[in-house]
Amino acid sequence: MRYNPLGRTGLFVSELALGTMTFGGAEGVWKAMGGLGQSDADALVRTAIDSGINFIDTADVYGAGRSEEITGAALRNLGIARSEIVIATKAFGDIGKGPNGRGTSRYHLMNAVDGSLTRLGLDHIDLYQIHGFDVATPIEEQLRSLDAIVASGRVRYIGLSNWAAWQVMKAVGLSERHGLARPVSLQAYYSVAGRDLEREIVPMLTAEGIGLMVWSPLAGGLLSGKYQGGAKDGRRASFEFPPVTPERADAVIDAMRPIAEGHGVSIAQVALAWLLAQPVVTSVIVGAKRIDQLEDNIAAGKVVLTADDLTALDAASKLAPEYPGWMFAMQGAFRGGQLNPPPRGAE
Repeated sequence: MRYNPLGRTGLFVSELALGTMTFGGAEGVWKAMGGLGQSDADALVRTAIDSGINFIDTADVYGAGRSEEITGAALRNLGIARSEIVIATKAFGDIGKGPNGRGTSRYHLMNAVDGSLTRLGLDHIDLYQIHGFDVATPIEEQLRSLDAIVASGRVRYIGLSNWAAWQVMKAVGLSERHGLARPVSLQAYYSVAGRDLEREIVPMLTAEGIGLMVWSPLAGGLLSGKYQGGAKDGRRASFEFPPVTPERADAVIDAMRPIAEGHGVSIAQVALAWLLAQPVVTSVIVGAKRIDQLEDNIAAGKVVLTADDLTALDAASKLAPEYPGWMFAMQGAFRGGQLNPPPRGAE
């Protein structure tokens, strides 16, 4: 297992993180996602820890709070030292009654972090993330609230999730202007079949030194190959998320299949290995309902794609040119040549 610094911090996290959306169960969307009880969750956490994973991600809304409860209980049941594990959770979703039981107002965040700590059974959270962009709460209010929570010792680092590049940059600018805790990471959807964040988000993360945690790296199981040709089964039969154009997914799977056969691995491992080969990626969140699924995902860390493999996958999945990107490429090539002149004697 490899370990990467989380953004511009000195905290190192495993390149694979255990996602706990499958822990617990409730009505609605979480019923389709999860349903695992304590003993099954304990086994998954044990498998993750034994493989070298030191990073676990959850959220207050997963399983209507049960995911956090089960995650915390698993740490205690397995005797995992608090100093050897990095725990991340998130706040934003609807976890209370009334108009203030959701969002990222100071009122809600102060209540939400205490609720998460209680459910987890911990005295602090290592990475506390805003789960989505709240159009009703000013960004400065969110940052000042998070800064107060960090100052209280309840949280070590703060992160964001599902924000646009301009929103992240505004948060970074405000935090630096006012001397507030700075977001160290962004959790976002990214896969070989869903590369939209490469247009704006990836360049921003690279420029600002913000870590990237990837959720749904297999596009909700789509990149396992079992849904190819429009087949509907498992989770995507009842909840087709994240949205991926079927034709695009099929083309990517067609490109991954011979690569998987050449390496003697699963198609899912190739999809994960592609992400692990992207310099911007800090940690890829993998979730599972069964031990064999988790073990298959973890094994992706041993898959080393060749330059030809990466070229083939890029050709099958690259984004269509879009303005202003194609203009940047044209003008940047002209100007960039001045930064990287040919070696002497090669003019």
